[in-house]
Amino acid sequence: MPKRRILSLWFPRLGAERLIRAARGLHAGPLAVVVEQSNMQVITSLSAEAQAAGLRVGQPVRDAHAMCAALITRHRNAPAEAAFLTALRRWAGKFSPWVAEEIPDGLIVDLSGCTHLFGGEEALLSVIETDCADMGLSVQMGIADTLGAAWALARYAGQEATSDRNGDAISQEARATRARAGKRRHWTKGGAAPQVMALGGGARIAAPGQSYGALSPLPIAALRLEDQVVAQLNRLGLRRIGDLLGQPRASLARRFGRGLVLRLDQAMGSAPEPVSPARPPHHFAVRMTLPNPIGLIEDVMAAIDRVLPTLCVKLEEKARGVRTLRLEAHRADQAAEIIEVGLARPTYDKHRIRPLLEMKIDKIDAGYGIDMLRLEAIQTEPIHTRTVAGHAEARRVARARLEGNTAVDDLIGKLGARVGLDVITRRHPAASHIPEKTAQTLAAAWSEPTRDWPAPPRPRPLQMWQPEPVMAAEAPDVPAAFRWRGRDWQLAQATGPERIAPEWWLDDPNWRSGVRDYWVVVTEQGERLWLFYGHGGTMSAGWFCQGQFG
Repeated sequence: MPKRRILSLWFPRLGAERLIRAARGLHAGPLAVVVEQSNMQVITSLSAEAQAAGLRVGQPVRDAHAMCAALITRHRNAPAEAAFLTALRRWAGKFSPWVAEEIPDGLIVDLSGCTHLFGGEEALLSVIETDCADMGLSVQMGIADTLGAAWALARYAGQEATSDRNGDAISQEARATRARAGKRRHWTKGGAAPQVMALGGGARIAAPGQSYGALSPLPIAALRLEDQVVAQLNRLGLRRIGDLLGQPRASLARRFGRGLVLRLDQAMGSAPEPVSPARPPHHFAVRMTLPNPIGLIEDVMAAIDRVLPTLCVKLEEKARGVRTLRLEAHRADQAAEIIEVGLARPTYDKHRIRPLLEMKIDKIDAGYGIDMLRLEAIQTEPIHTRTVAGHAEARRVARARLEGNTAVDDLIGKLGARVGLDVITRRHPAASHIPEKTAQTLAAAWSEPTRDWPAPPRPRPLQMWQPEPVMAAEAPDVPAAFRWRGRDWQLAQATGPERIAPEWWLDDPNWRSGVRDYWVVVTEQGERLWLFYGHGGTMSAGWFCQGQFG
């Protein structure tokens, strides 16, 4: 079995070089990618020209502009950088099938048994350097027996371990030399000296079994430690990894935690650290190229009938159902018409998908004709076999399943194709003793229908609204006469009270009237109302009307 070999790829200028690639070289001057941190814009990535001007990552933008007047700044787009790193992971798949992303700017490749295909490790690094140069990317590489060692070589090989107390900070200097600190350049008065990052530097390969010797001269920051731990170790005079390897493990764990010892063991190979490649995402798409352009709805639907079954078979093989489907109609003039349909339930049944496409097919402008159709499942979900009823309802459920009783779901899908799935809602019970909170509104397409609605402890009105003031005597006894909505009402019958207390752990403005006593009141006019008396909390006590029975 071949010995395990790990390759670490680091793209130190990923953010800036992604923008340069997207602009196709239009950024002629120094470029910096910035992000908002603590009400201040800070540099997260630099181009080669900006770094040559003395700028550094983590530097405030105002200081960078003072040092380089021609600096071009762009805001960071983290999702776009993550997508670009995913594209680089797919590119690195040609060197090994085991490639993992290391957010935000690195890749980890397990090269075990693969390097001989490229003529050895040195030749493999040459291929990677050539590919990255063609893509306009800066890269640093490291190969070792462990992930931690390869990571350290890619980022710190060739760097000397120095003390963090180098006299550059004002607090570390003698009183007589502090006056000359203002004459220094390239960093803020009283701050730390800038750290210049060196790129390139030849092959960074640790021979098999030689991780100890390769890591010993590197600074301890190469162990992927937190900044505060690195600072504490530096104050004790432990600046190189070799200084730590000779220390008692128990003492290091007591003083700096088990994280330091774990990083040491991972770098040396004593603790396992596997490379977990990303699972390829599910992708379901089919297309059909037409020999002659078409433009009639009947012809488009005929083409859909040819490709839709193939897509459904692919979904069924993976036990997944489509929730959002996209139809792309590519025209002869290089334009494309796109429509999307959503389904209330995930399915791979072509007979349920086709009517939704047919409802929206008239929105496609054929132009000079359509010469290619493409169907893609944008959103899919797994389909599991499930039973939602007990033995008493087994016969009805079996009959509905045999009959393919999906009428409600199909209706929701058809209505959603017209007005949108988010507009169609249904009510679901909620666990709360507050009357207006016993139900919640959910999207019908992303919720299950409620079969058994729990019965309330007392009858609830069919219509319920926000409490409306009732003019009556300020007393907890039910008033014989009261005025509500501009009319006078006479009491005929009253049932109650039902005392409901507010949720004391929430500050609900509607319940600042305190504890409520609810009454079912029947008036001489025939109305059946739901009144309550609020005993007063942060508001005055009084009577209110909140609902009406049928």
